[in-house]
Amino acid sequence: MAAQRREPRKTRRVEAEASRPRESVRARVHALLRARITSLELLPGAPLSENELAAELDVSRTPVREALILLGEESLVDVFPKLGTFVSRISVDAVLEAQFMREALEVAALREAVTKSGAQDITALRAILDAQRAALKAGDADVFFEQDEAFHRRLMEASGHRTLWRTVATAKAHLDRARRLSLPLPHRIETLVDEHTAVVDALERRDAAGAEDALRGHLQGVFDDIGTIRASHPELFADPHEQPGSAPARPRVHPGLRA
Repeated sequence: MAAQRREPRKTRRVEAEASRPRESVRARVHALLRARITSLELLPGAPLSENELAAELDVSRTPVREALILLGEESLVDVFPKLGTFVSRISVDAVLEAQFMREALEVAALREAVTKSGAQDITALRAILDAQRAALKAGDADVFFEQDEAFHRRLMEASGHRTLWRTVATAKAHLDRARRLSLPLPHRIETLVDEHTAVVDALERRDAAGAEDALRGHLQGVFDDIGTIRASHPELFADPHEQPGSAPARPRVHPGLRA
């Protein structure tokens, strides 16, 4: 699927109502910026200005500064003395660590889902697959990615662990950016639907081994993709040999990169 070029989004405002505690505004600013970073709306290496963000979001600089500190603790933002604050480049090590954790938790949950899931779970998962196929047909990679997230969340919920997905979602920010970059690869997005379908088919048959093999193969696809996307977009990835504090590479605009 040829990824659509994303039109600039309307500016989203964060209302800092007097009745809301400062922590609430900070949390909303953090969530918004985090979503922009993981979706590649803010590309790795992009500069971040407290003043500009505060003006755009209609908040004071304080919640923006606090949100950027939190993002720094998640390794999504880098601060370079005398240079400024930038979206962090993608760390291959962080991608692989997130993949390790995600696979361990999702496979463990799937084993339980094989015995605990019911017809309503299969119906819900197949509805998500239909939504993914519709997004694929429409060429909408944004919606496709959202449905991909919904699929994995619903799959974990089928195990009875309703909140476990939050742990996975929080830890996989670098992985999500790499996954976003992989969507324009030839036939990659079509393959994802087939892999999801194989997992659901095995789950419906209560074939534990088949479901686990299908899910592991699906999740490990990032290992095949990471070298290709890093070679295509080297400026978006961290250089392990780079000296600390060196200026970040400025991201180029890549046709077809965004959905």
